[in-house]
Amino acid sequence: MKNFLVKTLANAGALAVAIWLLKNITLTGDSFAREALALILVALVFGVVNWLVKPVVKVLSFPLFILTLGLITLVVNALMLLLTSWLAGKLSIEFHVHGFWTAVLGGLIISIVSWVLHVVLPDDE
Repeated sequence: MKNFLVKTLANAGALAVAIWLLKNITLTGDSFAREALALILVALVFGVVNWLVKPVVKVLSFPLFILTLGLITLVVNALMLLLTSWLAGKLSIEFHVHGFWTAVLGGLIISIVSWVLHVVLPDDE
C-alpha cells in the first residue's frame, strides 16, 4: 500500500511540474483544494493507464523500440498522457493536454521528474 501511495504522489508531483512548465497542459478547479484533488485523481488515472495500457503498447511496438533505439518511448509516453487527458475528460476532471507535441514534451518532463521523485521518496521494495 505504501508503494502505491509513493507512486501516486510521485505521479502527482511530476504532473504538477508539467502543468506548471507547459501552458498547453491545464488543470482547473474552483479552489486550491479542488485543484489538488483533481491532481491526485489525474495521477491515479495516469497510474492506471501506465499500469494497464502501456505494457500492451510496448509489446505491440517492440520492433519500433529496436528500430529507433528506444526513442519511440517518447511517443508512447505522449500517447499515455493524451489517453489520460481523454479519460479525465470522460470522468469530468478538468485536465487537458492540447496537442501531440505538447504531450511529447509533457511526457518527457513527467518521466524525468517522476524518476527523480522515485529516487528521493521512500519505497517498500
